This record gives sequence, structure tokens and C-alpha cells, in this order.
Amino acid sequence: MTGRILFIDDDQAGREVALFNLRKAGYEVAAASDGREGLAAFSPEKFDLVVTDVKMPGISGIDVLRRIRSQAPDVPVLVITAFGNVETAVAAMKEGAYDFIGKPFHRDQLLLSVGKAFERRRLAVEVHDLRIRASGVEREIVSVSPAMKRVLEVADRVAATEATVLITGESGTGKEVVARRIHVRSPRAEGPFVAVNCAAIPGELLESELFGHARGAFTGAVRDRAGRFRQAARGTLFLDEIGEIPLPLQAKLLRALQERVVDVVGSDRPVPVDVRVVAATNRDLHERIREGTFREDLYYRLNVVEIRVPPLRERPEDIPPLVERFVQDIGAGREVAVPPGVMGEIKARPWPGNVRELKNACERMVILCGGTEVSLEDLPPLPAHGRVPETGGAAEGGGDEWPPLPPEGLSLVDLEKKVIERALRLKGGNITQAAAFLRIPRHVLVYRIEKYGIRRDA
Repeated sequence: MTGRILFIDDDQAGREVALFNLRKAGYEVAAASDGREGLAAFSPEKFDLVVTDVKMPGISGIDVLRRIRSQAPDVPVLVITAFGNVETAVAAMKEGAYDFIGKPFHRDQLLLSVGKAFERRRLAVEVHDLRIRASGVEREIVSVSPAMKRVLEVADRVAATEATVLITGESGTGKEVVARRIHVRSPRAEGPFVAVNCAAIPGELLESELFGHARGAFTGAVRDRAGRFRQAARGTLFLDEIGEIPLPLQAKLLRALQERVVDVVGSDRPVPVDVRVVAATNRDLHERIREGTFREDLYYRLNVVEIRVPPLRERPEDIPPLVERFVQDIGAGREVAVPPGVMGEIKARPWPGNVRELKNACERMVILCGGTEVSLEDLPPLPAHGRVPETGGAAEGGGDEWPPLPPEGLSLVDLEKKVIERALRLKGGNITQAAAFLRIPRHVLVYRIEKYGIRRDA
């Protein structure tokens, strides 16, 4: 039996006996000698159950119960009351305690109450997961890279809070998937997840779309409309492409975030809203602030916690498992394999459209595949600027300079990294030969390999 318990009691002798019995039963237990110490030690990620005495100096057990219930309503709390003190026990149950134990208590009584609390939590988690799966909100995130593991770790940590989150990253990296993960792991998971693409709605209609309108507010407003803020009540509102929201509307969005009310178009009465906002953008909002097209105060209100989703070129380890998952899902039962040669070509490509482009390429491969293995011919054709040539010199056929420069620009750092990776592959991972090939000192190449985190077998 496993489970993480925080045991709070100012009675040292009773605390030590309880810790001994709980640990012997297989639980992981941390102890606190009073309410202040217990609250400082508690976090929803660290503990599955809290057991607290009611009568303690300073912060009482009832205060501890209230604070934990507000911070982590899913974590059950058992309270320890003096034997026969029914009033205290009733007060604790009204505040949301799972159960109470009379003091002094027997070992079997403690273990029975703790076991029931864990069983209830397990069932609650199962019901929650079933509801989420049935709703279709969550999308599986396939990742093995340290960069994405860090993204998911931060997302899971912030999910338990009410903080506004700003998710940044290039187009196609999976920002909405991360937003959905935050929602399903939050206390609002059973509420709606409402997504709005701010770039897809004309500016003159976006205010009504977000905040709603009253009947007769404008031509065509034949009935009241709740708006997305109110549709997401007790849930999460995902504002995608937040950088595209018109400047005049930004002040109203800031008021909605700060005051938790919306001003309905055509109405003079603000409407309270209970919603958690997660925003996303592929734009540089700092640059937009400098240009005067994005409010600085709105940026800081949205950016309580920022999560940057890295592009595929920064996490090439994720490409093979993503390809396998996409091919499996798109194949719909067909046994379609991706041979090493094709996988190597896929890993070598830049994928400027990131995961979205990779998924589309996998769909094309599965559709065009005539047998049980995809081939290089099934891959989409590569743009002229999409690959670093193996050798220098002018581009073929027109005397253009190498490498060809795409109109949208390119990253010099990424280009240097790719050239080093290709040189290492060409020389079988031999650093000395690769350095000679690149015409740089060996120690300079070693420095750049460490700087960019390049594997010698990349």
C-alpha cells in the first residue's frame, strides 16, 4: 500500500507513534509539529492525504483544514479531535473534513480511516479521468525530450492554481494541447473548456464573441448572447492568438481579468464571471508592446506564468515517437512501418510547421503507402530552402549563393547547429575529422557541440 501523508500534531509522543504505525503499513509520511509548519510543508503535488489535530497552538486544525481545502479541494483531510468532543467534530465536517478520529485513538482505527480516505480519493480520480476522457477535451502529448518534459512539469504544477497562463511558441508546436492539459489537471476540469481563435474573428465582432451582447444592441442582435467568458463559467477560457486582439478591446479584456466581470455589449450592467484564462501566441509580444499595438499592463496580467513550447528543431528526440503515434492513429488498424532510412530523412528535415506539419506529412505517407512500409517517395517534397546541402558552393542551376535564403528569414544559430550535426554524421562522429572538414580548431568545435547540446551520433 502506498500513499503520501502529511501528519500534523503538536503532541510529539502521539505523533511519533502514529508515524511509526503509518510507515509500517507502507505509507510515506512527513510530520509537522504545528499548523504553521504543516501549511508551509503542504503542496498538492507532494501529499495525497492530510491528518491534523484540531487543538494546536497558533494556527488551529480547523484553520489548517480551511486553507488546504481552498488550495487543494481534492486532497482529503482527516481531523483528530478530543474524545467525545462532538461539537468540534461536527464543525470540522462542515468545513469539508473527510472524517474525524477521537483522541486517543487505536492503531487499527487510524489505519482504517486512512485506508478509507485513500480509497475514496482513488475512486474520485477514476471518476474524474473517465469524465475527462468522455468529454474529449484532453489530447495525448507524446514526448521523450527533456525540453518537453519540463514544459509538462510546469503545466502540471500551475494547473492546480488559478493563475493566468501565457503559452508561447511557434505555430504548430501544440500550444492548445498544453492548454487542454492544464484544464484537465485543474480543479476546473469538470467545467467547460472553451477555445477562441482571436485571429479568426473580425475585430468588430470579437467583443460580442467574448463578452456577449444584449438583444437589440446592434443590427442583427435578435436575442441575448452569453459570450465565451460566460460559456466557460467554472471552466477554462483559452484565448489563442492573443497577440491579434485589437488594441481598443485589450482594455476591456484587462478589466475582465482584473475585476472578474464582463461588460456585455448593449447593457449597462457588468456581469460577474468565474473563469480561468489561458492565452497563447506565436507572436513576440515584447515587440508588439514596443510598436504600441499591445498593452504592457495586459501582457503582465496574462503572463503570470509563461510556458514556452519549444519547436521540433529544439527537440528532435520527439520526432520518432510522434511519427510512430501519427502513423498508428492515421493507419486505422493498418500495420504500416517506417523504416530507418525514412525515419532518418524525417529527422533531418527542419519542419518549420512543427508538429502540425509533421502530422500532415505522416498522413500523406500513410495515404500514399502501397504496402506495409512507407518510402522516401511518400514524403512531401522538400522546399528548396528546407535542407542544408552536404557540400558548399553555389546552388545548382543558377549561380545563387549558398545557402538559399527563405523570404521569412532563418536563424543563424540553427543553421550553425545543423551544419555541425551534418558534419559529424558525415565523419561518423569523429570530432577531429569534423573539425578539419569545417576548417575550425578542434577545441572550438568541442565548445560548440557542448553549447548546442549536440550528440556526436546526431
